[in-house]
Amino acid sequence: MQPDSMNARRILLDVFDVALRAVDGRASVDRFLREANLPAPIEVFAVGKAASSMARGAQVALGSAVERMLVITKDGHTDPALDLAAGVTQLQSAHPVPDLRSFSNGAELEERVRSLREGIFPLFLISGGSSSLVEALRDGVSLGEVQALNVQGLESGWDIARLNIARARLSRIKGGGIARLLRERRALALFISDVPGDDPDVIGSGLLGHDVGIADSIERHVIATNETAVRAVQDGARAHGLDFEAVSTRFDGDVGAVTADLLARLRACKCDGIVWGGESTVTLPQHHGRGGRNTHLALSFARELRAGESWMLLAAGTDGTDGPTIDAGAIVDAGTIERATLSGCDVERAWREFDSGSALEAAEDLVHTGPTGTNVGDLLIAIKQPATSLRGQPMPRML
Repeated sequence: MQPDSMNARRILLDVFDVALRAVDGRASVDRFLREANLPAPIEVFAVGKAASSMARGAQVALGSAVERMLVITKDGHTDPALDLAAGVTQLQSAHPVPDLRSFSNGAELEERVRSLREGIFPLFLISGGSSSLVEALRDGVSLGEVQALNVQGLESGWDIARLNIARARLSRIKGGGIARLLRERRALALFISDVPGDDPDVIGSGLLGHDVGIADSIERHVIATNETAVRAVQDGARAHGLDFEAVSTRFDGDVGAVTADLLARLRACKCDGIVWGGESTVTLPQHHGRGGRNTHLALSFARELRAGESWMLLAAGTDGTDGPTIDAGAIVDAGTIERATLSGCDVERAWREFDSGSALEAAEDLVHTGPTGTNVGDLLIAIKQPATSLRGQPMPRML
């Protein structure tokens, strides 16, 4: 079965939603903790883009066993319900480049961990984005150096693992710093992973990773991954009677190379669609427009589609934001360039100047979800549609 243009878009949005629910921070934490049998009282430390969602999961699962919570998340990602709860402190900070609040947040985290009372069990909930949201620097390192490192990594197209390792070298609390503060104290750390390999020593720059110099007593579990989301997309497609092929390896590297690889896979594909998880990179010029790696990839894909090719692509971040934008990503097809051009956009200029968000807004192809309560990297989901549906039909605006 090949869905028409409007149905294809709805199916892409539906299977993306299925994926987000499969890796939702609140649900993932709740499921794990209901079987964990933790000793009370408990103090919760949640850091990352999904921190508020994960903290809500702990609140639901543990109830009155939780004595205090410290929740540190990205601007605009807080949960208002947590503000109404006793003993909960929610703090916000900048992402992807830290600001002064990141250091006050880091000081608060350090002090609370250092002053944990005897008999309190510490529970840590860590998700992607932690690297910029909390910081405490090693002696001699300045805020300017950290900000410069983040800007360099982002503009040079470093992958998340390389950037997080570099960040950890400057930090007193990353790279096993919290483990050093806890010493041999027993603790539990749950992770939502946005990094290849799902290594706790890399997630959040190793905020709750191991310190090679000590044997700690932290029990670590990764409870949601990019691969979890990919499998959920396949399940969602089957519910629509469709067979989606999953690429077994994560995509990474330059957007152009990822786009070319994806197109080659689609042109050889005999199934109804493909889902591929990972994170691409872009190397930004000093002056650039609106957009992120997913919108740039989506626009690149639309430019390379041949006339009459019947693929529609959703490229989006599972956290609901694409780089420094409020867009999650975009859904594009062979009509995207024409729609943007008819709306007055110079698509080639937008592509050259990394202003993909403006071009895709003109085409009405952007996807908005708002903060999703998770962060497991990006998803590329492509679906085949009849060639006859590619012209003459406006794209429905959803999400």
